[in-house]
Amino acid sequence: MQHEIMYKPAYTLLEVKLEAGERIEAEAGAMVYMSPGIEIATKAKGGVLGALTRGLLGGESFFTNTFTAKSNGAVGLAPPYQGDLAHHRLNGETLYIQSGSYIASSPELNLDTKWGGAKSFFSREGLFLLKMSGTGDAFISSFGAIHEVKMKGESFTIDTGHMVAFTEGLDYSVKRVGGLKSSIFSGEGLVAEFKGTGTLYLQTRSMNSFLDWLVPFLPKPG
Repeated sequence: MQHEIMYKPAYTLLEVKLEAGERIEAEAGAMVYMSPGIEIATKAKGGVLGALTRGLLGGESFFTNTFTAKSNGAVGLAPPYQGDLAHHRLNGETLYIQSGSYIASSPELNLDTKWGGAKSFFSREGLFLLKMSGTGDAFISSFGAIHEVKMKGESFTIDTGHMVAFTEGLDYSVKRVGGLKSSIFSGEGLVAEFKGTGTLYLQTRSMNSFLDWLVPFLPKPG
């Protein structure tokens, strides 16, 4: 799929060029513009039950938009916040995406939720990961720039608020850094320790850390 990612890393815009008959699916609300020869249709990805699961448990929209090219054209897509975009080509493999980081994909890819178990329960980022599998193009977004880490059998530890996506071949466990006192006063808390071989995508900013910084400056009620 021909595409261009522009204005990295803070105000990134994805432009997907579609030939007649080609399609791309995108998160509802991600469209910035489209050519006159492009048609848009909204549907519940994976049926109504699958859409409800994504929305209520995965932190994503209930619906996705499918853009179909009746003639050659382009679609512009962007995340709702300041941040980056990355392209990942799947070849019969699986990519796990943190809630809120999915933006678009080839219609041939299967998008579903994956229960993270107890290891995700303690993470403020949510209980669910989106599971994308098959063959096609995936586009993921971040808050801040995207940092790509190639792992080959080693371990790598990140703050849970900075995880964007990871490929199969990697597994992780969530644990607390230090004791309760150090967690409260240092601003650190939960980390994810990844092990295995694959690709890990991180974001250079954490939405939760940003909100923690912003809230004291907001007007107080009354």
